[in-house]
Amino acid sequence: VIEPFISQPLIVEAGDRNGAVKITAAQEDRMLLGGGDTFYASGIPDGKTEKWHVFRKGKALKNPETGVILAYEAFFLGNARLIKPGEPATLRVTLAKEEMARGDELIPAPPPEIITYSPRRPEREVAARVMSIYGGVQEGGATSVVSLTQGKNDGLEVGHVVALFRIRSETPVPEERYGLAFVFRVFDGVAYALVVESSKSVIIGDSARNP
Repeated sequence: VIEPFISQPLIVEAGDRNGAVKITAAQEDRMLLGGGDTFYASGIPDGKTEKWHVFRKGKALKNPETGVILAYEAFFLGNARLIKPGEPATLRVTLAKEEMARGDELIPAPPPEIITYSPRRPEREVAARVMSIYGGVQEGGATSVVSLTQGKNDGLEVGHVVALFRIRSETPVPEERYGLAFVFRVFDGVAYALVVESSKSVIIGDSARNP
C-alpha cells in the first residue's frame, strides 16, 4: 500500500516554498510535456543536482487546531534529469506519470535508500492530529494514508506506531481509542502514516498519540 509514497514527494513544507524551481518553457513551444521532452526551468541554484522530481502544488495542509499551514500536498507528475545548467537550465523528462506544463515545480530527487521497517512505540510523547486523508476524501479507514501534524522536529520516526483517538470536545464522553497507524514517512513538521487497524472511520481532527 505504501510503496508508491516511499520516494515520490507527498508534500512540500511551507518553508520550502521560497525560491521554488519552476518550468518556464518547453522546447518547440509545446504546451504539455511527456516522456523524453526537453524543457527549461528557472531557479536551479547550481549544476550539481542532476535528478529532479516534478510536481504540481495541491491543497494546503492546515493544523486543524490552529489553522496554520504546515505544508502543501504535492501531486507527483514525474522525473527529470538536468542536461545543461544555467538560467534557465535545460532538463529532459525521464518519467512522466502525468503531463507536465509551464508553472509546474521541481524539487531535488532524494538518493535511493533501502528502508527497514521496525514497528515500535514512540520514545517521546506524541500529541498530533490527523490533518488530511490522502486522496482528498473526508473519511478513511484501514489502509488509508493520513498526514499528521507532527514530524521529525517532534521526535516522530519511520516505524513509530501511534494510536488513533476520537475527540469528543462537545460532550462529557471521554476520548475513544479506535485504531492504530504506522508512520512510514517523516518530514520536519509533518508525518505520513498508514492506518493498519480501525474500528470506525478516521476523520480529520482525530488525535494520534502514544499507544
